[in-house]
Amino acid sequence: MSVLLKSLSSISKMNHGILNFEKSFKVLYLKFHSEGMNVKNKKVERYMKLKQPPNKVVAEYIWIDGTGQNVRSKGRVLDFVPEVVCQLPIWQYDGSSTYQAKGENSDIYLMPVAIYCDPFRGGDNRLVLCETYNYKKEPTETNHRKCCFETMTKACKQKPWFGIEQEYTLLETNRWPHMWPKEGYPAPQGPYYCGVGASKVYGRNIAEAHLRACLYCGLNICGINAEVMPGQWEFQIGPSEGITTADELWIARYILKRIAEEEGVIASFDPKPVKGDWNGAGGHCNFSTEKMRQDNGITEIEKAVKKLEKTHAEHIKVYDPKGGSDNKRRLTGKHETSSLDKFTSGVANRNVSVRISREVAEAKKGHLEDRRPSANADPYQVCNAIVCSVCLLD
Repeated sequence: MSVLLKSLSSISKMNHGILNFEKSFKVLYLKFHSEGMNVKNKKVERYMKLKQPPNKVVAEYIWIDGTGQNVRSKGRVLDFVPEVVCQLPIWQYDGSSTYQAKGENSDIYLMPVAIYCDPFRGGDNRLVLCETYNYKKEPTETNHRKCCFETMTKACKQKPWFGIEQEYTLLETNRWPHMWPKEGYPAPQGPYYCGVGASKVYGRNIAEAHLRACLYCGLNICGINAEVMPGQWEFQIGPSEGITTADELWIARYILKRIAEEEGVIASFDPKPVKGDWNGAGGHCNFSTEKMRQDNGITEIEKAVKKLEKTHAEHIKVYDPKGGSDNKRRLTGKHETSSLDKFTSGVANRNVSVRISREVAEAKKGHLEDRRPSANADPYQVCNAIVCSVCLLD
């Protein structure tokens, strides 16, 4: 701090006027604050490098809380390396603190359903995805995985594949977009999508770190890119069959939030984080069945689109965690979205409910893209709704 004061004193002598002094103070404060944070991080890193006993493994149990869109986690030390889910013990947590139970009957069960390598602790440590059950051993209100799994089992012969494009926005802790001017806006949209350069891309370090961590985990992440609004990014999970894509998307969201946390940044899945002439954030779901992927599968794709049109209202209700009210801010017919109230479809058109890419139309086989799901949608509900409409609806 003494160095900071000396620096400020010298600057105040050189620069006359309050404005120059304030600007200099801000620059130096940010510099010293950043250096201070780095020193603190280095102190903590010493302990993270300590050798872990060979007979001890940390399993981080991860679950969806009562909001239906946020994840929680807690670590458990095991005396063995879990290789398959059935080896992991059932655990509990305080549901009264996660919007899932009352204080007088607060225990919620954590049932492990998937296991992954831990990119944060490394070694033999694991991330564990869990379903949540109440004291009656019934699924909690936000446990949509159980229903989705049952649906995928019924439709397994049709081999449903999913690939989800997850958009997100990096925000400062005051909820303003990461690296945006504090009292204003950046230049209008146009140069940011898949952009390159300091004036066009904000937060690439977080997006790249997330990609590497997901690959380490063994997730089927297939790409990343900067999005239309500055500070907004996208990653893609899949294609994978059945419930796998939804499982991996939740783990990928968890990893993203953890990495952003370390940078003091919020990774937001809000469908419309900034009002005005700025793009929202979606969770576009690419879907196909075995027949769609075969020669002349375009016929099956067109049939699927018609089925999705019939159940449009039902889908909108589950395409965000608030029954459609979140998507109402995003699906306006502008900014590469369709209208919330009207189902539309088309080839290479990003202003429709369901899009068929030019590549698929020319090949006459492939997949469809449902562009309606919001960025904060529960992928279990999205995948479940699509399969119910396309594969199980008579």
